Amino acid sequence: MVIGGGEGGAGNHGSRITIEGEGHPPVSGMMVGAPDAAALLVLGHGAGAPMTHPFMEALATALAAEGIATLRYNFAYMEAGRRRPDHLRKLLAVVASALRAGRECAQGLPLFAGGKSMGGRMTSTLVAQSAGSSAGRTPAGLVFFGFPLHAPGRRGTERGEHLARVPCPMLFHQGTRDRLADLDLLRPLLEGVGRQATLHVVEGGDHSLGVLKRLGRTLDDVLAEVARVTKEWIDQVVQRADGSR
Repeated sequence: MVIGGGEGGAGNHGSRITIEGEGHPPVSGMMVGAPDAAALLVLGHGAGAPMTHPFMEALATALAAEGIATLRYNFAYMEAGRRRPDHLRKLLAVVASALRAGRECAQGLPLFAGGKSMGGRMTSTLVAQSAGSSAGRTPAGLVFFGFPLHAPGRRGTERGEHLARVPCPMLFHQGTRDRLADLDLLRPLLEGVGRQATLHVVEGGDHSLGVLKRLGRTLDDVLAEVARVTKEWIDQVVQRADGSR
């Protein structure tokens, strides 16, 4: 599948693929290419909406405009039309299969991974668990579009403790109004992770990076900013990796 060339422009909904693997039934994936793609980013959706949610589609379009191809995918419970997420083992099995599909689709491009909320957290959980067990299989970096550090109103950092074991660079896009990630908790957690973690704060953003109307910005404006920051960060990660070879 070609992920460069003329794909990925406005209005391009992408090409569907089927992702198969052990520990889960087949799930749907959606490839969106980008002109002169610099990387492929594998994206998992949040707990309450599928890969075809308008946020996920708008995010893929914004990333394509910056030269980042994407592979979105459904978790098995969402593919089956259920609302309640699967148990952890099945969620991680789907992430593993999506990463394998991403490597096949990347055609030699740098492979990044992450997602919105739960999709990002499941990706980092798998990468942390797999660190050191399969050489060459770790993505070049992880990107989070609203990391769910804790449940609403239940401040804590347990969900982020595994981040210290992630062996690749990480970029966090977080809103200042995110009820699932108090920045007063997230900032010191990421400081403990060290140089591997980069935080990009969306002023006024909620857990889905939406901002209040009085700020005069639309979600498309915010996603364009997020995509630009992601591209700049990916370029830096790739350059550092090339320089270390």
